[in-house]
Amino acid sequence: MTYSYDVLPTACLALLLAASAPAPPAPPVLVSAAISLTDALQEIEKAYRAAGGGPVRFNFAASNVLARQIANGAPADIFISADLVQMQYAERAGAIRPGSSYYLLANRLAVVTPPGRPLRGSDASALADASIRRIAIGDPAAVPAGFYAKQYLERRGLWQALQRKLLPLSNVRAALGAVESGGADAAIVYESDAAASDRVALAFVVPAGEAPPIIYPAAIVGRSANRDAAERFLAFLRGPEARGIFRRLKFSLYPGIA
Repeated sequence: MTYSYDVLPTACLALLLAASAPAPPAPPVLVSAAISLTDALQEIEKAYRAAGGGPVRFNFAASNVLARQIANGAPADIFISADLVQMQYAERAGAIRPGSSYYLLANRLAVVTPPGRPLRGSDASALADASIRRIAIGDPAAVPAGFYAKQYLERRGLWQALQRKLLPLSNVRAALGAVESGGADAAIVYESDAAASDRVALAFVVPAGEAPPIIYPAAIVGRSANRDAAERFLAFLRGPEARGIFRRLKFSLYPGIA
Protein backbone atom coordinates (compact mmCIF):
# COMPACT_ATOMS: atom_id res chain seq x y z
CA MET A 1 0.00 0.00 0.00
CA THR A 2 1.30 3.42 -0.93
CA TYR A 3 0.60 6.48 1.22
CA SER A 4 0.62 10.06 0.11
CA TYR A 5 2.95 11.69 2.62
CA ASP A 6 1.48 15.11 2.04
CA VAL A 7 -2.07 13.88 2.83
CA LEU A 8 -1.44 11.57 5.79
CA PRO A 9 -0.24 14.26 8.21
CA THR A 10 -3.25 16.43 7.36
CA ALA A 11 -5.67 13.56 8.05
CA CYS A 12 -3.94 12.76 11.33
CA LEU A 13 -4.03 16.39 12.34
CA ALA A 14 -7.77 16.54 11.65
CA LEU A 15 -8.33 13.49 13.82
CA LEU A 16 -6.26 14.96 16.63
CA LEU A 17 -8.14 18.25 16.47
CA ALA A 18 -11.49 16.46 16.52
CA ALA A 19 -10.44 14.41 19.53
CA SER A 20 -9.26 17.46 21.45
CA ALA A 21 -12.18 19.73 20.58
CA PRO A 22 -14.40 20.56 23.57
CA ALA A 23 -17.74 18.81 23.77
CA PRO A 24 -20.70 20.96 22.72
CA PRO A 25 -22.38 22.66 25.69
CA ALA A 26 -25.32 20.84 27.26
CA PRO A 27 -28.69 22.28 26.27
CA PRO A 28 -30.39 24.15 29.12
CA VAL A 29 -33.32 22.72 31.02
CA LEU A 30 -36.31 24.85 30.04
CA VAL A 31 -38.54 25.57 33.05
CA SER A 32 -41.92 27.25 32.66
CA ALA A 33 -42.79 28.38 36.18
CA ALA A 34 -45.39 30.50 37.96
CA ILE A 35 -44.18 34.08 38.27
CA SER A 36 -44.42 33.95 42.07
CA LEU A 37 -41.48 31.50 41.98
CA THR A 38 -39.13 33.98 40.26
CA ASP A 39 -36.91 34.89 43.21
CA ALA A 40 -36.74 31.39 44.67
CA LEU A 41 -35.94 29.58 41.42
CA GLN A 42 -33.35 32.12 40.29
CA GLU A 43 -31.52 31.69 43.59
CA ILE A 44 -31.86 27.91 43.43
CA GLU A 45 -30.49 27.89 39.88
CA LYS A 46 -27.31 29.59 41.10
CA ALA A 47 -26.93 26.97 43.82
CA TYR A 48 -27.57 24.21 41.28
CA ARG A 49 -24.88 25.49 38.94
CA ALA A 50 -22.45 25.88 41.85
CA ALA A 51 -23.11 22.24 42.75
CA GLY A 52 -22.15 21.14 39.22
CA GLY A 53 -25.60 21.13 37.64
CA GLY A 54 -26.16 22.03 34.03
CA PRO A 55 -27.70 25.18 32.60
CA VAL A 56 -31.32 26.09 33.39
CA ARG A 57 -33.45 28.69 31.60
CA PHE A 58 -36.72 30.04 32.99
CA ASN A 59 -39.95 31.26 31.46
CA PHE A 60 -41.88 33.04 34.24
CA ALA A 61 -45.51 34.05 33.72
CA ALA A 62 -48.98 33.56 35.14
CA SER A 63 -49.75 29.84 35.39
CA ASN A 64 -52.72 30.07 33.03
CA VAL A 65 -50.51 31.64 30.35
CA LEU A 66 -47.87 28.93 30.78
CA ALA A 67 -50.42 26.12 30.69
CA ARG A 68 -51.78 27.38 27.36
CA GLN A 69 -48.29 27.77 25.94
CA ILE A 70 -47.36 24.22 26.90
CA ALA A 71 -50.65 22.80 25.63
CA ASN A 72 -50.00 24.54 22.32
CA GLY A 73 -46.56 22.97 21.96
CA ALA A 74 -44.23 25.66 23.30
CA PRO A 75 -40.80 24.21 24.15
CA ALA A 76 -40.40 23.34 27.82
CA ASP A 77 -38.97 20.53 29.91
CA ILE A 78 -40.60 21.30 33.27
CA PHE A 79 -43.87 23.00 34.23
CA ILE A 80 -44.39 24.35 37.76
CA SER A 81 -47.85 25.81 38.26
CA ALA A 82 -49.24 27.88 41.13
CA ASP A 83 -52.39 25.78 41.22
CA LEU A 84 -53.75 22.38 40.32
CA VAL A 85 -56.27 23.64 37.77
CA GLN A 86 -53.64 24.83 35.30
CA MET A 87 -51.59 21.64 35.67
CA GLN A 88 -54.72 19.61 35.04
CA TYR A 89 -55.43 21.71 31.94
CA ALA A 90 -51.99 20.85 30.55
CA GLU A 91 -52.47 17.19 31.48
CA ARG A 92 -55.85 16.99 29.69
CA ALA A 93 -54.18 18.48 26.62
CA GLY A 94 -51.73 15.55 26.66
CA ALA A 95 -48.80 17.91 27.25
CA ILE A 96 -47.52 16.40 30.51
CA ARG A 97 -45.55 13.18 30.87
CA PRO A 98 -47.96 10.69 32.51
CA GLY A 99 -47.17 10.01 36.15
CA SER A 100 -44.59 12.78 36.47
CA SER A 101 -46.73 15.37 38.29
CA TYR A 102 -46.27 15.81 42.03
CA TYR A 103 -46.94 18.46 44.69
CA LEU A 104 -43.82 20.56 45.24
CA LEU A 105 -44.77 23.53 47.44
CA ALA A 106 -47.54 25.33 49.28
CA ASN A 107 -48.08 29.01 49.96
CA ARG A 108 -50.39 31.39 51.82
CA LEU A 109 -52.15 34.60 50.88
CA ALA A 110 -50.99 37.87 52.37
CA VAL A 111 -52.23 41.45 52.28
CA VAL A 112 -49.66 44.18 51.67
CA THR A 113 -49.83 47.98 51.75
CA PRO A 114 -47.43 50.80 50.93
CA PRO A 115 -44.88 51.43 53.71
CA GLY A 116 -46.16 53.93 56.26
CA ARG A 117 -49.80 53.38 55.29
CA PRO A 118 -50.95 50.48 57.47
CA LEU A 119 -54.40 48.97 57.44
CA ARG A 120 -56.81 49.99 60.16
CA GLY A 121 -57.15 46.41 61.28
CA SER A 122 -55.49 43.04 60.88
CA ASP A 123 -57.99 41.04 58.85
CA ALA A 124 -59.98 41.26 55.62
CA SER A 125 -62.61 43.59 57.09
CA ALA A 126 -59.99 46.36 57.15
CA LEU A 127 -60.05 46.38 53.33
CA ALA A 128 -63.56 47.85 53.49
CA ASP A 129 -62.27 50.99 55.24
CA ALA A 130 -62.72 54.22 53.26
CA SER A 131 -58.95 54.81 53.32
CA ILE A 132 -58.51 51.80 51.02
CA ARG A 133 -59.66 52.90 47.58
CA ARG A 134 -57.93 50.39 45.28
CA ILE A 135 -57.08 46.75 46.02
CA ALA A 136 -54.86 45.00 43.48
CA ILE A 137 -55.36 41.28 42.87
CA GLY A 138 -54.62 38.83 40.10
CA ASP A 139 -57.48 38.50 37.63
CA PRO A 140 -59.78 35.96 39.34
CA ALA A 141 -61.01 34.67 35.98
CA ALA A 142 -57.56 33.52 34.91
CA VAL A 143 -54.81 33.96 37.51
CA PRO A 144 -54.46 31.47 40.39
CA ALA A 145 -53.60 34.17 42.96
CA GLY A 146 -56.72 36.09 41.91
CA PHE A 147 -58.88 33.00 42.18
CA TYR A 148 -57.53 32.34 45.67
CA ALA A 149 -58.14 36.00 46.62
CA LYS A 150 -61.74 35.80 45.40
CA GLN A 151 -62.34 32.60 47.37
CA TYR A 152 -60.89 34.23 50.47
CA LEU A 153 -63.06 37.34 50.19
CA GLU A 154 -66.14 35.24 49.47
CA ARG A 155 -65.53 33.18 52.59
CA ARG A 156 -65.30 36.41 54.58
CA GLY A 157 -68.49 37.74 52.98
CA LEU A 158 -66.65 40.70 51.42
CA TRP A 159 -66.41 39.88 47.73
CA GLN A 160 -69.47 41.84 46.60
CA ALA A 161 -68.86 44.73 48.98
CA LEU A 162 -65.31 45.25 47.66
CA GLN A 163 -66.09 44.94 43.94
CA ARG A 164 -65.75 48.65 43.16
CA LYS A 165 -62.30 48.73 44.79
CA LEU A 166 -60.78 45.73 43.08
CA LEU A 167 -58.07 46.16 40.46
CA PRO A 168 -57.66 42.82 38.58
CA LEU A 169 -54.23 42.45 36.98
CA SER A 170 -52.46 39.98 34.71
CA ASN A 171 -50.46 38.20 37.41
CA VAL A 172 -49.63 38.31 41.10
CA ARG A 173 -46.38 40.24 40.60
CA ALA A 174 -48.33 42.95 38.77
CA ALA A 175 -50.60 43.20 41.84
CA LEU A 176 -47.54 43.51 44.06
CA GLY A 177 -46.10 46.13 41.71
CA ALA A 178 -49.27 48.20 41.92
CA VAL A 179 -48.66 48.71 45.64
CA GLU A 180 -44.92 49.26 45.13
CA SER A 181 -45.67 52.04 42.64
CA GLY A 182 -48.44 53.63 44.69
CA GLY A 183 -51.11 52.63 42.18
CA ALA A 184 -53.03 50.64 44.81
CA ASP A 185 -53.63 51.06 48.53
CA ALA A 186 -53.44 47.31 49.17
CA ALA A 187 -52.92 44.05 47.33
CA ILE A 188 -53.72 40.42 48.01
CA VAL A 189 -50.65 38.43 47.01
CA TYR A 190 -48.76 35.37 48.19
CA GLU A 191 -46.79 35.44 51.42
CA SER A 192 -43.67 34.70 49.37
CA ASP A 193 -44.30 37.80 47.21
CA ALA A 194 -44.61 39.96 50.29
CA ALA A 195 -41.31 38.57 51.57
CA ALA A 196 -39.59 39.23 48.24
CA SER A 197 -40.28 42.99 48.23
CA ASP A 198 -38.77 45.68 50.44
CA ARG A 199 -41.12 48.26 48.93
CA VAL A 200 -44.31 47.03 50.59
CA ALA A 201 -45.40 46.50 54.17
CA LEU A 202 -46.94 43.21 55.29
CA ALA A 203 -50.36 43.94 56.77
CA PHE A 204 -51.21 40.33 57.62
CA VAL A 205 -50.95 36.74 56.44
CA VAL A 206 -54.27 34.99 55.84
CA PRO A 207 -54.69 32.20 58.41
CA ALA A 208 -54.95 28.62 57.24
CA GLY A 209 -58.56 27.68 56.65
CA GLU A 210 -59.70 31.13 55.54
CA ALA A 211 -58.54 30.57 51.96
CA PRO A 212 -58.28 27.49 49.71
CA PRO A 213 -55.08 25.42 49.93
CA ILE A 214 -52.44 26.91 47.63
CA ILE A 215 -50.44 24.10 46.03
CA TYR A 216 -47.66 24.24 43.44
CA PRO A 217 -47.48 21.06 41.35
CA ALA A 218 -44.45 20.30 39.17
CA ALA A 219 -44.17 17.93 36.22
CA ILE A 220 -42.09 16.90 33.21
CA VAL A 221 -43.47 18.16 29.91
CA GLY A 222 -44.28 15.33 27.53
CA ARG A 223 -42.35 16.83 24.61
CA SER A 224 -39.21 17.39 26.70
CA ALA A 225 -36.07 16.77 24.68
CA ASN A 226 -33.90 16.98 27.80
CA ARG A 227 -35.67 14.62 30.16
CA ASP A 228 -32.69 13.29 32.12
CA ALA A 229 -31.45 16.80 32.90
CA ALA A 230 -34.97 17.86 33.82
CA GLU A 231 -35.23 14.97 36.26
CA ARG A 232 -31.93 16.02 37.85
CA PHE A 233 -33.12 19.60 38.34
CA LEU A 234 -36.41 18.43 39.85
CA ALA A 235 -34.48 16.20 42.23
CA PHE A 236 -32.41 19.23 43.26
CA LEU A 237 -35.61 21.18 43.95
CA ARG A 238 -36.54 18.47 46.46
CA GLY A 239 -33.08 18.45 48.04
CA PRO A 240 -31.91 20.16 51.25
CA GLU A 241 -30.32 23.24 49.66
CA ALA A 242 -33.39 24.14 47.62
CA ARG A 243 -35.66 23.39 50.58
CA GLY A 244 -33.73 25.88 52.68
CA ILE A 245 -34.15 28.58 50.04
CA PHE A 246 -37.87 27.89 49.66
CA ARG A 247 -38.38 28.10 53.42
CA ARG A 248 -36.44 31.34 53.74
CA LEU A 249 -38.54 32.92 50.98
CA LYS A 250 -41.74 31.93 52.82
CA PHE A 251 -42.85 28.96 50.76
CA SER A 252 -44.10 25.94 52.63
CA LEU A 253 -42.80 22.52 51.66
CA TYR A 254 -45.58 20.20 50.71
CA PRO A 255 -45.96 17.28 53.12
CA GLY A 256 -43.77 14.40 52.06
CA ILE A 257 -40.72 16.45 50.97
CA ALA A 258 -40.02 18.34 54.20
